Parts: sequence; C-alpha cells; structure tokens
Amino acid sequence: MEQLFNIDLDKITSSSKKENIERKKNLELFFESGLPNKRDESWKFTDLNLIIKKNFKNISNNFDFNFDEKINFISDFEHNFILLVNGYYKSSDIKFEEKGKVQLERLNSQEKINNCNEINLYSLNKALSLGGYNLEVQKNYKCKKPIVIYNYFNSNLDNKIINNSNKIKLNQNSELTLIEYNIDAKSKFIKNTFETIEIEDGSVLKSITIQKTKSNGYFYKNIFGTQGYNSGYHNFILSSGLKFNKIDLEMNLKRENSNCFVLSGLSLGKDEHQELKTKVNHLAPNCKSYQKIKNVLESDSKGVYQGKIFVKDIAQKTDAYQLSKALILDNRAEFNAKPELEIYADDVKCSHGSSSGSIDEDSIHYLMTRGIEFDVAKKLLIKGFLNEIFENIVEKKIKLFLEKSIEEQINGI
Repeated sequence: MEQLFNIDLDKITSSSKKENIERKKNLELFFESGLPNKRDESWKFTDLNLIIKKNFKNISNNFDFNFDEKINFISDFEHNFILLVNGYYKSSDIKFEEKGKVQLERLNSQEKINNCNEINLYSLNKALSLGGYNLEVQKNYKCKKPIVIYNYFNSNLDNKIINNSNKIKLNQNSELTLIEYNIDAKSKFIKNTFETIEIEDGSVLKSITIQKTKSNGYFYKNIFGTQGYNSGYHNFILSSGLKFNKIDLEMNLKRENSNCFVLSGLSLGKDEHQELKTKVNHLAPNCKSYQKIKNVLESDSKGVYQGKIFVKDIAQKTDAYQLSKALILDNRAEFNAKPELEIYADDVKCSHGSSSGSIDEDSIHYLMTRGIEFDVAKKLLIKGFLNEIFENIVEKKIKLFLEKSIEEQINGI
C-alpha cells in the first residue's frame, strides 16, 4: 500500500509539532488497514482497492490551492456562496442573510469528526485533511436564499489525493438549502471527504449535490447526521458525470416526528461507477423516512445501492419506505441493489423494493409514430424517469435549474 502512495506530511505547513505527530499516527493506521476491498461487507460491490490500483500510480497529497480559472456563477436564481478550491475553503459571500445569523469559517484540519464507521478512509482523512468549512445557522433563523458551494478543482491534479472535512449545524427552528456544485477541469484525482450534520429541534436542511460537467475524479464522501424533534433532512443526489463516486450516508432520527428523505437520480455512461449506501436509524417513535433511488445505465456503467432501515424497539409508529429502480440500456451495464430492514418495534409500517429493466419499447414506438426520432424519444423517456426525483422541490427556480442540468447530463453536455 505504501508503494502506491507518495505522501509528504512535511509540506503541510499549517501543522504544529503535536498535530504532525497525530497525522503520522493516522497515516500509519491507514497503511496498516489499506483501502477498502470486497472482504468488507459494505464494499462488496465496489472494490476500492482494486479500482484505485488500476487507475492510479504514485499518489501524492495536494498543496496547490491556486484559483486559476474564472467561475461562471449560477445566474438562474439568487444565492449566497462558498468557494472551495480542491476541498479547501477559499472565500464566501453570505450577502442575502442577516448579519451574524449564518456563521461560516474554515474548519480546523484536526477538528474531530464523529464519522467512525469507515476507519481506514477516516484515518487517511485525518492524516491529510487541510480543512473544509464549518457552517452554522443560528436559532430561529430561516435562510432567505440558498447557499451554493462551488466545489472547484484545478487542472493539475492528476494522481493527487484531496482530503477535507466539513461541519454543518442548524440550531433550533432554523432552515437552510445547501447546493453543492462540482466543477473540475478533467484531472484524474481522488477526493476523500468526511462530513457531520446536526439538525436540532424544528429545523430543516435541504441538501442538493449536482455535477456541472463530466469529471475524471474519484469521489468518496461519508456523511453522518443527527436529527432532533420535528426536524427534516431532504437530500437530493444528482451527481451524474463523475467517473467514480461513493456516498456513505448515515442519519440518526433521535427524537419524535423527525423525517429523512433521500432521493437520487443518476444517468451513468461509459466507464462510470457510482454507489449510494444509506443507513437510516429510527431511534424514536413517530418518525418517517423515504428513499427513492433511480439510475439510468448505459454502456459499461455500474450502479450500486445499499440501503438499510434500522428501527429501535422504542421507535413505534415508524413509517419507512425504500425503493430503487434501474433503467438498463446496455447488456454490459450492471446495477446491484441490497435493501435491508432491521426492525425491533412491532407497530411500524416499513417497506422496501428494487426493480430493474430495459426501456419501454411500446413507449418508444408510440413517440416515433408521432414523428419523434428514436434518439430523441429515448432521451425524453430517460428525462421523465429521472425527473420524478424533483417532485419534492418546491422552489420553482431551483427546480427548473436542476431539470435543465439533468437534461444537459442526459445529452452529454
């Protein structure tokens, strides 16, 4: 494993002597455990060790945070923004919010993140992380406009690994829409991110992830969250275009009347691999979770969904729903689904399901008889299949922007 990586901790100039010792300790732990592989049940469909060895040589850590390109900011709707360059917090403008109501700062690189279910990648992150952002919305404040995170990557990142950590906290009775917008210049790099989310009583966080253009990046993101009484977490994953992506999401519904929605719509093309692994823990009564995962797979692409619903014995009146659907357009494409229920309460409503199949030939024929060419008809059906994910987005301008972005992804733009 050490032969694959060429790590230089001495170039991390922000490290104190004590911090550097801690980094070395974590790097040694990572080299002992190595990259995840199929022997780990949670990686049975995605052998990261094999994938990285096949696609990378002499991986080094990144120190370049130059901003070498002008970003075209989203003009479809008004928004605040955070700019990250190679995972590093660069700048921000929270101009639409009341002063002091949204606190934002660079996250200390060694600040503790509570994600511990992926020990090897967590150790790597703690060894190399240079910090992301720490975002907090104050009590009783509802953000007037969304915050867009422009996640920008330089053009000189081939065989580099980026590690960062983020913290998001919504204090009691607050609301925020957060949009992560990935932009890169076709470098082949690895990004390893750990993120914690705390949603207190009465608060709602809407999180959207979208890819602007095709990317040669290999992304891993671990999200660990907690929810309070009558809180909401709505996560929309629209990361089509990434060469490789795995999201590990664990949400803990700790108090009554909280709800968690995870909706994903992906269109995967040649040599693309994406996995979503979720675990929603119902730890209190009268909570609701809803997961709908939709993949369109072309060429030799691979999609994976592993979803688990856990219901504690005291979590009576739980309502949990989980569904994955795949539209497979090529015999070489592959979709794997592993839905799980672990229930210890007796008064619950829980269901899960998974289905996959090819495009509806009758629908294609119907559209073609009305003068629509085959390729256009196919894209219309794909768009309709994925656009169902947007039904729960009420902000009209954001919804239109996302629909336009998905259409561009389907058309290969």
